[in-house]
Amino acid sequence: MKILYAIQGTGNGHISRAREIVPLLQQYGDVDLLISGTQADVKLSQDVRYQLHGFSFVFGKKGGVNHYETWKSMNLPRFVKDMRALPLKSYNLILNDFEPVTAWACKTQKIESVGLSHQASFQSAKVPKPKSIDWAQLVMKYYAPASHYVGFHFDNYDDFIHTPVIRREIREMLLTNLGHYTVYLPAVDDKHLVPILNEISNVSWQIFSKHCEADYETGNVKVCRINNELFNKSLASSEGLFTGGGFEGPAEALHMGKKLLVAPMRFQYEQQCNAYALKQFGLPVIWGSNRNWEPIIRTWVNNPQEHKFHFPDETAAVIDRVVNKFAR
Repeated sequence: MKILYAIQGTGNGHISRAREIVPLLQQYGDVDLLISGTQADVKLSQDVRYQLHGFSFVFGKKGGVNHYETWKSMNLPRFVKDMRALPLKSYNLILNDFEPVTAWACKTQKIESVGLSHQASFQSAKVPKPKSIDWAQLVMKYYAPASHYVGFHFDNYDDFIHTPVIRREIREMLLTNLGHYTVYLPAVDDKHLVPILNEISNVSWQIFSKHCEADYETGNVKVCRINNELFNKSLASSEGLFTGGGFEGPAEALHMGKKLLVAPMRFQYEQQCNAYALKQFGLPVIWGSNRNWEPIIRTWVNNPQEHKFHFPDETAAVIDRVVNKFAR
């Protein structure tokens, strides 16, 4: 069997999930990997057959998307060329983790594909979503269309939605609590964060930043360049995680039983939805309208957070059902 697994390369969640899924897929046949996008810090250990430009947003430094850089990175002629060049008919199964080139190539060539992603869950009306302008929901629906959908979310909101894929390396980590807080906000410059966190001086902070060129310390705040292994160790030994409105990072923190505070990126519909869902569970959120972060963060630090999430290790069973149901 030949399998094509297409992965969105914006953010780290898609690649992190793929690190767990790829070895499972390889048990069923030959797997070719395709990645489009340029904003991930996590890498796959396996060879990537197709590395495409795709369409992806660019992180800003003030809590949102850098619209100008995102627009500048768009290349429609290249997108169409890459879409037409993919030899899709040679595959028995095409899986898509919110990757647009393969998705639209399948749609135009009338080849079935399976959307296997967190974003696939948004096809259900049962998933918590804030009120939003229609275009944001349309982007989520049509950015990477598929013939079938298998989704992942914080809860089983629908019959095709499963709980998050938690990587084995995370499940097997030794959990401790050394009292520090781990911070990962890829769309916020560490120079903006450090003064805020210096004000909350009764705890230590470990920031992992996309924007610093060298590690440094200022008072009770340590700033590190992105490093997946060091980040995992920091999170596993932390009191809690302060992060954006992504999916995999919050899910891993919840799996570990860590306190969680999220600040979803402005103008990013999926992150707004994730934060809205977490809010329904009683978890704190810093919305874009909150201009003064310090009191919210201080309240979070000074108060316990009681939440219990159960994310069973069902990834192998999900992949088995997908392969047996949808492979040609």
